[in-house]
Amino acid sequence: MMISLSPASIAASATEINIGVSETLKRFKQDVSGGEEFLKQAKGVLVFPSIIKAGFIVGGEYGEGALLIGDKTIDYYSTAAASLGFQLGAQSKSVVLVFMTNDALKSFQSSKGWKAGVDGSVAVIEWGVGEDINTVDIKDPIIGFVFSNKGLMFNLTLEGSKFTKIEK
Repeated sequence: MMISLSPASIAASATEINIGVSETLKRFKQDVSGGEEFLKQAKGVLVFPSIIKAGFIVGGEYGEGALLIGDKTIDYYSTAAASLGFQLGAQSKSVVLVFMTNDALKSFQSSKGWKAGVDGSVAVIEWGVGEDINTVDIKDPIIGFVFSNKGLMFNLTLEGSKFTKIEK
């Protein structure tokens, strides 16, 4: 048994994506101490308000989001990944990728399908509860943040996720 997760069945309009991006960034700034200041240092921010993962034995995930430079939406992207192993049902998460260098951002933008762990690595950092993120010594060019409905999640990887520019 496999649960259908076709991109067409969960595609969102540009307006829906923009609303979701705005809500996700608001949540980021609330949940991450110093988050607003941290985002001001970014060269670009890729936000996926809702990535749906579903399956039974064989699974997959899909979501759509937007790349912002400054506070302006530049392009829209989809993300997809496949997975094997025991899994049952569906889950949703939000992802915020923060590009800290121009080189990392340009490399991402120029790719035809950027794959985490292959075309570039995404660091998922951990820091103490209540600690301002700006006090953490971050040297990675791309930082990933994953949120569930319960808040910020640690110990997750984005490796294998493919990000592709889409038209909206």
